[in-house]
Amino acid sequence: MNEFEQISLKSGFMKHNGGVLFRGISNFQYEFKAVINENHLNAAGITHGGYLAALIDAGCGTSAHRAAENSPCVTISLDLKFISTSKVGDVILGKTKILTKTKSLIFLFCELSCNDKIIASASGIWKILKIKPSKLGPGG
Repeated sequence: MNEFEQISLKSGFMKHNGGVLFRGISNFQYEFKAVINENHLNAAGITHGGYLAALIDAGCGTSAHRAAENSPCVTISLDLKFISTSKVGDVILGKTKILTKTKSLIFLFCELSCNDKIIASASGIWKILKIKPSKLGPGG
């Protein structure tokens, strides 16, 4: 199995928030993970839903990018379900599965888990941009 690699290499939102580790499992399955820090919490002391949404978007977007042979991809839609909570120190693991890939779109499903429980799920659609693969890299 491939090792996780840091995909948040350039200054930006996800690097500012601690980065995202990513790895490919197969051509249609990917994993990503992050550790919850104090700055990821909401006023109730649990992980902020906005952070989880951003993490899912970065991990799923990178999955789409890889499935599209490194062509740039942008999010068309992202449907999130928040199921349970996480807290400081938790390692969040995202698992994505590419459901369908066309010439211009990628449909995928994702589950976030920690401590052996699902904390969120998502389904989304990414647009494959009609420009050549670039050195911009993934969106993480």
